[in-house]
Parts: sequence; C-alpha cells; structure tokens
Amino acid sequence: MEKENLYKKYFTLVIISMVSGVVGGILTMALFFSLGTKYLPSITNLKNNVVSTDVSYSFNSDQTVTVVEKANKAVVSIIISKDISQIQRQNNFSFNGFFDLGFPFNQLEPQTQPQDKNDKNDDKSNLQRVGGGSGFIISSDGLIVTNRHVVDDEDAVYSVALSDGTEYDAEVLAKDPVNDVALLKIEAKDLPTLELGDSDQLKIGQTVIAIGNALAEYGNTVTRGVVSGKGRRVEAGNGSGSSEVLEEAIQTDAAINPGNSGGPLLDMAGNVIGINTAVSQEGQLVGFAIPINSVKKTIQSVRETGKIVRPWLGIRYTPINKQMQKTNNLSVDYGVIIQRGTTQDELAVIPGSPADKAGLVENDIILEFAGQKIDENHSLVNMIGKYNIGDEIEIKILHKGNEKTIKLKLEQFPDDVK
Repeated sequence: MEKENLYKKYFTLVIISMVSGVVGGILTMALFFSLGTKYLPSITNLKNNVVSTDVSYSFNSDQTVTVVEKANKAVVSIIISKDISQIQRQNNFSFNGFFDLGFPFNQLEPQTQPQDKNDKNDDKSNLQRVGGGSGFIISSDGLIVTNRHVVDDEDAVYSVALSDGTEYDAEVLAKDPVNDVALLKIEAKDLPTLELGDSDQLKIGQTVIAIGNALAEYGNTVTRGVVSGKGRRVEAGNGSGSSEVLEEAIQTDAAINPGNSGGPLLDMAGNVIGINTAVSQEGQLVGFAIPINSVKKTIQSVRETGKIVRPWLGIRYTPINKQMQKTNNLSVDYGVIIQRGTTQDELAVIPGSPADKAGLVENDIILEFAGQKIDENHSLVNMIGKYNIGDEIEIKILHKGNEKTIKLKLEQFPDDVK
C-alpha cells in the first residue's frame, strides 16, 4: 500500500511539473510580445555594421516574364529568300572559326526542276527560304534594326515575320559601312516598338535578356544571362572568309544562337542596350552584342534623311597594343598604325579622303583624336562616330618617329567605298 501511494505522489508531481512548464512558456511568450523588440539588440547596431537593414536585395522571379511580355511583340524574325532558278543547291552552315557572325546560313532544299524564268505566275513562286535572322521595331510605322550581315546579300529578297506570324515584304533602307548595322522598312502602322537604353551605364554582372529567331526556326526565343564583359574588341568571321570587327562589344552569357543576329539585348527595364551579333563557337555561352549607344547616330540619320550619313577619315589601320608593340618593335603601345589591306587595291590612305588632304601617309601612327588617347578602351571608329560631317578635328600623330599635331576636316563617307 505504501509503495502504491508513493507512485501516486511521483505521478502527481510529474503532472504538476508538466503543467507548470507549459503555463510558464505561455507567460514568457506573452511577456516577450508585450515588450516587443524594445530591449533587443538592433541588427543595425552589430559590431562594424556587418549587416544593415538599410541594404536589401530582392529578386522578383516574374520580372523576366514582365520584360518579355512587354518586348516580345516588337521583336521580329527576318526571312531571307532567293530565286532557286538562279542559284545552285547549297547546304552551307557557316559555323567554322572561333567567332561566328552566326547568320545568314544557306539551307536550300534540292530542286531538280527549276521553274521557267518566263513563268507568268507570281514572281514569288521561285523564291526559296535560305536563311534568317532577327530584328526589332523602333518606330510604329515599321522601321526595324538588324545586323548588316543578315541583309548583306544583294541578290536575296527579305521579309519580316511579326511575333503573331504576320509577314510583310521588307525594304533594306540602309547598311552601315562601318558598324554591323542595317535598317529595314515594312509598310505597316501602329506597331509595338522598343525603347533604346543607355549602354554606357551597363554594369558587369547586370542581368540582360536576349530575344531572337534561334536557328532561323524558333522565332522569339528568350534567353537570360548577365553582362560578362564590356569594351571587347572582337574579330568575328562567318567561316566563308569574310569578317567583321566589333569595337567595344558587350560580352554576355545569355545564349546567342545562330539566327539571333540582329535581335535585341535588353536590360531589366525592357530597353535595348545592345544588338546581338556574334557567338563564340569554342566557348560556352560567350556571345557579343553591339552597344546601342554606338549606333544611335546611325538610326537618327536614317530617320532624318532616309540613309546613313556618317563622317570618315579614309584610312585603313590596325590598333596597337603591347603585344603588337613588342612584335613590331614600335615606340608606343597605343594608337593605330595606318596600313594597307591584304590586296594591292586596299590602300592605306584613300586618295582624296580627309586623311589624304591632311597629309597622312602609310605607317603614320595616330595617337590621339580630338584630345582623346586612342587605346583598347577608346577606339578610333567610335571617336569618329561622335562627331559630325564638317567638324574640324585635331589629331596627334607619330610621323617617322616625330610627334606632331595636325588638323583635318571630317567629310561624308562616300557611297562607293565598301
């Protein structure tokens, strides 16, 4: 009996302890919330302010969706067609070389019985799609920006497909002789447009979005990445012998596939900050875009005059860096050296050009343009593009080892110079 009573006492004590613990916990929590955080250490008062509530980062997972929904309707696919009775069967995917401009590539289907040239049917009956690229609309009446290499074939016919599948015949209004940029026009009204951003404000690591006609088959394909680098100088070849030099290009890891050429690179506000142009065929996700600020004057020129009007010097040159200085035993590691091209007719100084009139000759080195040192971060072509036809510019040169300053007057880039 005594043992039974002892068990009852222990059991009662255990129950009382458990109830007391629960009640105590409730009272403690009530006291905590009644006092609030008045007596708690502030996170902003931690030693050395390692963490601060004044600095916060939030990522909206729907932000990309919002940008794409806003921009997508203004991104177009450019269709390249040719008269199959005038060309041979081809299946040439120009994906060779380290850098590849991407498009256009040719992919003609076999045609054993070409149609008669005198066929009275619609002229379009002989056209076969041979490639494609991308572009984006910048005015509601149908002005479209793309890459020059997308529409460089004088024998091709070009059309534009909107995101909803509607197709329009396209006219090539202008092709920039310096930048890989061209402008097209379609006859339409009230089209959605994209706003041009400020590529000078880009930051390394900033999120960007690319939209384009991937592989000339998957229109309005969306990829996202970051700005991987700025101010890249890239020589991009298409695998068939031609090449393009991209000055101060934007590098991005947003996937830029063949067919994306000419499409927009967007910031997270939906503004165009670059024109997608080239992709590395050896690297993983190494793509390049032309900064939009470098082509704004080109776009403005076409809007105002219907053609591209730009100043020129009239020289062929090679940029100088430390490696070139060492290899060629030069006295400077910056500037550009005036040199002829690879063939005899590619003269170093074009006769009658502003450079010729100013007395520049082959092997002269231009060190400064309008007081700005020419180096890897400041290209001559972009410096020239900031000025207008008729402007008188001072340039510092190295002529036969002697440094001197001369003046020249910028003139209009002639139509017959390629």
